Amino acid sequence: MSEDTRSQRERMLAGDLYVADDPQLLQESRRAELLAKEFNESSPLDPAGRLRMLGELLGSLGAETEIRPPLYCDYGFNLHVGARVFVNHGLFALDVAEIRIGDDVQIGPAVQLLTPTHPLEPGLRREKWEAAEPIAIGDNAWLGGGVIVCPGVSIGENTVVGAGAVVTRDLPTGVLAVGNPARVVRSLSDG
Repeated sequence: MSEDTRSQRERMLAGDLYVADDPQLLQESRRAELLAKEFNESSPLDPAGRLRMLGELLGSLGAETEIRPPLYCDYGFNLHVGARVFVNHGLFALDVAEIRIGDDVQIGPAVQLLTPTHPLEPGLRREKWEAAEPIAIGDNAWLGGGVIVCPGVSIGENTVVGAGAVVTRDLPTGVLAVGNPARVVRSLSDG
């Protein structure tokens, strides 16, 4: 399929420049917004209902996972959450590109997972072009409160990211990273 005949959705999912106010993308974004609103207003006394809502909203949801409202996302279908994950209040998962959260991950309050990117060229921004790069969080990682993960970043398994850190580059397996920009301060062991 030539680039000129692809839909904006196909361009977005391929990581290419696309126009976000495309009617199909707006419809899918509104759907996610309504499902997230329903989830965010749900009762903690209805865990089965919450799981049903998340199953409808997200691309995939592992067993024994808890996500506390509020949750915000762009589309939902690009957000994949593993098993036994705990997500505290206020996750912003801008899932224009795929976001993969491994098993046994812990995510603190007010964490931002940001896949969208925008052109540096003023004309392209004015014309509403944007793109996105995927985010991957490895098994048993822990993101402290207020962490921001930038587009295209992978965080290795067993890695801890300190509260308030801004992760601009990939982090390896089994380290502690802190600061803005996040930097590795030491290795972690099972001992």
